[in-house]
Amino acid sequence: MIAEGEHQQQDFKTRIDDSRKIARTLVAFANSAGGRLLVGVKDNGTVSGVRVDEELHMVEAAAEMYCRPAVEFRSQVWKADIRSVVEITVEPSRMRPHRCEVEVGQWEAFLRLEDENIRANAVLARCWDHRFRADRPAFEYDRHVGKLFRSWRRGKLLGFRGVMRTVRRPVSATEDLLALLVGWGIVEMVLGDRNFMYGLADEKALENLETRGPSLFDLSVLPPSPLVRRLKPRGVRRVEPKALPPDS
Repeated sequence: MIAEGEHQQQDFKTRIDDSRKIARTLVAFANSAGGRLLVGVKDNGTVSGVRVDEELHMVEAAAEMYCRPAVEFRSQVWKADIRSVVEITVEPSRMRPHRCEVEVGQWEAFLRLEDENIRANAVLARCWDHRFRADRPAFEYDRHVGKLFRSWRRGKLLGFRGVMRTVRRPVSATEDLLALLVGWGIVEMVLGDRNFMYGLADEKALENLETRGPSLFDLSVLPPSPLVRRLKPRGVRRVEPKALPPDS
């Protein structure tokens, strides 16, 4: 496990000093494809070890007090010589979006992208929201939306303001439109240096939307985590292998 380094579904922590901060990782894993947190491992893969009871108490506090709704997890203790490592496993959640308290009274959603926890925007939060999927707004195709689709077919990536100007809709209606298209897998979200941008993910799906209509697409069940990528992938950070034998 440690030899894989930190990546989309794995994070290292030497120890947990702040339950509120570790809640971001739990929420990001739950909102994305799940993941594994190894507590007692340095960023370079060296096993530092922890006091198991103390770390589990901090994780439980993070999951129950600083995540809304609470994030479920499994724990496993591993041994490396006399040192202990706590493995915390979080599965992708059907209760997303999960939010964590980043400041007192301030709750925000996060997703896991490569080896980072990224603050989710309003479009992504709507993609996850059960109420949005159950009572989805009507998809309205007009010449402005057609212009947007032509831009995407030419390979353009547009920021939110660019999409809003193109479709000539207010903020809320533009968020609804993008959430539908991202949730349907037609559009992908691309994280640039500052903001998310939007581009075409599946031209065949877009063609089906234009020719067969939105009834072909179902959001009543929880879809896979929306398509999100980084504009310039940074790759996976590797560390030196250091195997951990299972508990005896």
